[in-house]
Amino acid sequence: MRSALIAPLLALTIAAAPPAPKSAPAKPAPAAQKATASAPGASSRSYGARLEGFDYPFPVHVYRTMSQGQSVEMAYMELAPAKTNGRTVVLLHGKNFCGATWGDTARVLAAAGYRVIVPDQIGFCKSSKPSGYQYSLYGMATMTADMLRSRGIAKATLVGHSMGGMIAERLAIADPQLVDQLILVDPLGLADRLAQGVPYLSIDKAAELERRKTPASMKAYQLTAYYHGVWRRNYDRWIDMMAGLYAGPGRDAVIDAQARTTEMIETQPVVYEFSRITAPTILMVGTLDHNVFGKSWAPAEIANQLPEASTLGDKAAARMKDARFVPLQGLGHVPQIEDPARFQIALIQALSGAL
Repeated sequence: MRSALIAPLLALTIAAAPPAPKSAPAKPAPAAQKATASAPGASSRSYGARLEGFDYPFPVHVYRTMSQGQSVEMAYMELAPAKTNGRTVVLLHGKNFCGATWGDTARVLAAAGYRVIVPDQIGFCKSSKPSGYQYSLYGMATMTADMLRSRGIAKATLVGHSMGGMIAERLAIADPQLVDQLILVDPLGLADRLAQGVPYLSIDKAAELERRKTPASMKAYQLTAYYHGVWRRNYDRWIDMMAGLYAGPGRDAVIDAQARTTEMIETQPVVYEFSRITAPTILMVGTLDHNVFGKSWAPAEIANQLPEASTLGDKAAARMKDARFVPLQGLGHVPQIEDPARFQIALIQALSGAL
């Protein structure tokens, strides 16, 4: 039965693959190569505070609301299938990512009959970055739920990657009637890093670290933490996206939002509340996911002892009421970018119950 499902789904991922974005290189990406921290890939581009100038794969809409006394805008993409299966999938991005990184996956899901919503969280990418804002997982989850209901959505499957996994978990706990299924992809927060000895990082200190970032340092970090030492040319587009935000006229607002959300992730663990998640859950983690939140500012004696996400998935799933752990063999922290076709097959099987 498994092989019978894989063939048509693979054909679907190939047929539905999106055209190359305008800013992508015209030549196809070469085979994977080993890279080093000094490998080229720096960006000279500059994007606005709302990622103006960076092309998204689909039209961007805006949900306007009031939050903490300020008028804010949550950007999102929405895809309607030609023939609907009646289900909605919400794709939630990670901290060093944007809704655009879900482009391939969104197109394939829509081709398979799903209505797809892809938001940029407040403080990220094409959404508002309000001054002095207090970021929280509850706040992001609530605003996401409000946006979905404004679109007439009463039930949705949440697919959360990295930080987006934490938001999905919090939304599933806070608003369970909205969530019919939860799919977590290499989520952060599978362990409480403060409890494991990682020092508290204040917003001011986090901002100092953000100011030091360069395109080269971003690439060096992602090479090790996300892509297990293997770099492909198509990854450069996502370095360009983030580096262009830091290089643009909104640099200070971007740094402030990134610093505040780093503090949010560290101080608002969901791990102690996994048992409150009642929605059927699939937890996918790459076996080569070397990402360890907090490792970069922890003392060496602690940093070297921190468990990687790849070792925590089965334990986390066991603490949820209705969860299954699915290791993604040979993949790292960002499977939807590293191997889109393989990830999309696994995702559609998870959505259909065929895993």
